[in-house]
Amino acid sequence: MRWQRGWGISRGLPEAKDLGEGLRVRCLQMGRNVEYFALDGVASIAGLAELVKGEDEVTWLTVPTTAPDQAAAALEKAGLIVLKRSEKLMVTDLREHPRTPAPPGYEIKTTIEDSAVRVLALDQDGEVGARGTMGIAGTDGIADRIETLPAHRRRGLASAVMGALAEAAPAGHGLLVASEDGQPLYAKLGWTAVADVLIASTPGVSYPS
Repeated sequence: MRWQRGWGISRGLPEAKDLGEGLRVRCLQMGRNVEYFALDGVASIAGLAELVKGEDEVTWLTVPTTAPDQAAAALEKAGLIVLKRSEKLMVTDLREHPRTPAPPGYEIKTTIEDSAVRVLALDQDGEVGARGTMGIAGTDGIADRIETLPAHRRRGLASAVMGALAEAAPAGHGLLVASEDGQPLYAKLGWTAVADVLIASTPGVSYPS
């Protein structure tokens, strides 16, 4: 719930509707219009799956869980298909997060507005090499959309962006959902995985490329 709150702030989304066993978000993101977030792991899947199947638009059910095999089986039993199961919910203490300077030839630009910290890594021509956002919800900072553009990769920019976000964020607790590619970087920076994240939807829906 805390992760979703900050993620929604980062992306400028309306507040989620609390359904008790899960959250419903009108997200209008790439590849889905509506998203449900399970709050009770496997126990909440059956009921939320029925809500997903009742939606008229492309809808995801996202399940953070410490029992991914059981969750996947429950999703399939409920009539959904698993689109992705390689992501991780990760946490850290932002006050102890490494501060990595920008590599030579780059500068970091940080702005804070609407409860979100936004960081750009710019090269000498002002071109964006990497970027990231952190939504602030109470004492939580939720890192989101951490991206290094292809021509600027393998130079340490992502570490610099993460460090700048942690330094600027008026928050102590860091949360993020990491892709399979991002997990080694975040682990190196001190983030700890606390749950698997499974994404499911109705048959015929595909994960956006």
